[in-house]
Amino acid sequence: MPVTKWLLLVGAVILTAGLLFGYDQGVISGALVGIEKSFSVSTFMVEIITSWVTLGALVGALVAGVLSDKIGRKSAVLLAAVLFAFGALVEALAPGAWVLVAGRLIVGFGVGVASVAAPLYASEMAPTRVRGRFVSGYQFGITFGIFLAYLIDELLSSGERWRLMLGISAVPAVLLVAFILPSSDTPRWFLTKGRRADARAALARIRPDDTDAAMEELEASVDDEAEQASWAVVFSRTWRRPLTIGIGLAVFQQVTGINAIIYYANKIFAAAGFITPQGQTAATTWAIGAVNVLATLIAVAFVDKLGRKPLLRAGLVGMALSLTVVAICFWFINKSSPSTTGGPTDAGLITLVALVVYIASFAFSLGPVVWTVINEIFPRSIRGRGVSIATAANWGSAWLVSQFFLSLVSTIGESGTFLLFAALSVVAFIWVSKALPETRGRSLEDIEQMWLDEPGALKAQHPH
Repeated sequence: MPVTKWLLLVGAVILTAGLLFGYDQGVISGALVGIEKSFSVSTFMVEIITSWVTLGALVGALVAGVLSDKIGRKSAVLLAAVLFAFGALVEALAPGAWVLVAGRLIVGFGVGVASVAAPLYASEMAPTRVRGRFVSGYQFGITFGIFLAYLIDELLSSGERWRLMLGISAVPAVLLVAFILPSSDTPRWFLTKGRRADARAALARIRPDDTDAAMEELEASVDDEAEQASWAVVFSRTWRRPLTIGIGLAVFQQVTGINAIIYYANKIFAAAGFITPQGQTAATTWAIGAVNVLATLIAVAFVDKLGRKPLLRAGLVGMALSLTVVAICFWFINKSSPSTTGGPTDAGLITLVALVVYIASFAFSLGPVVWTVINEIFPRSIRGRGVSIATAANWGSAWLVSQFFLSLVSTIGESGTFLLFAALSVVAFIWVSKALPETRGRSLEDIEQMWLDEPGALKAQHPH
């Protein structure tokens, strides 16, 4: 099957959508230093500036499913890009802290819409045999965006340059507009709107070799169903398993500690003997940023060859073991007196290595594979809303972890906190092993049929 220029455009859309999210996630830590100086804000205000993007994204994700069913996947991505660019400019030009918060909310809403609409777009456009690779490209975009933000934080780490750091995020938004405008909407969405000729034209662009066969398969799955199921059908017994799997994966991706560890990296590196802020920033950039990017490439390369489940299980084993090592090391670090030489302690160095293993394990498993599975397990008629609910659960969990991580550390200590994350990784491993079916190599229509064929599925509720 040839890779057409239209498929390359789909790849560019999904990568750039991830880049938006990743850059914003990574840049704020470097920008906060300048923001605090410019606006003399309280710690509480710093927390609001940091975390309200997540609340905006939660709302954006909840709206995005219905929105992308109504106006199309393409239009939803376009709207997200425009909102993000506008929000980035509001942030960069903010005269005071509350205007900055408003910009953060707009950016968050845009990121939330993009986090549903872009992977949905890629999963419906990509041919079955490379679907995992395309949707994993979203997570690769995120990790590359974080890495890019870390580099820019290092380059622009003085004074009022925080405005430039935040303003630069409008660049990927403009790129996303440029990539999505010439692209077509998805054949599946066109068919649900009764636009058969448009659906066929879209298919011919991405699958010129087997357009007829692909069209027949699509029409058989869409037949004369209603274009979109009600919320009652989304929560019905028929689709309970895909919904539970989608929400479960989304929550486990966050409660195993990834964002807490990314935010907490400087303190861990300080314990490992990186005394200067420059040393901590460099360690964060390379130990987290670069490893994150490289390990995500493993998933992009192998998710369609090895399958979703083996990557998830292998990654969760690595995460549980490395988090346990981090917990033990912190116990030693907190028990022993600080290093008198000013250099890294042995426990600190082992912590650093374990942290790199954790980041790598997450980056080839739970990071990208979760987005792939969430975007392929839902049947067509509830896909927009199903992906929306799962993604909102992801944002909600991300907010909870980042909001209460420091309270958790002050209550049960670093060791207890990392042991809790390790235990949750073990729970996730058991759950993935038992609950998740392998979807590699199956068309979206096959996956829908798999749920309908299960005992207990109410076939009468095949969405209509």
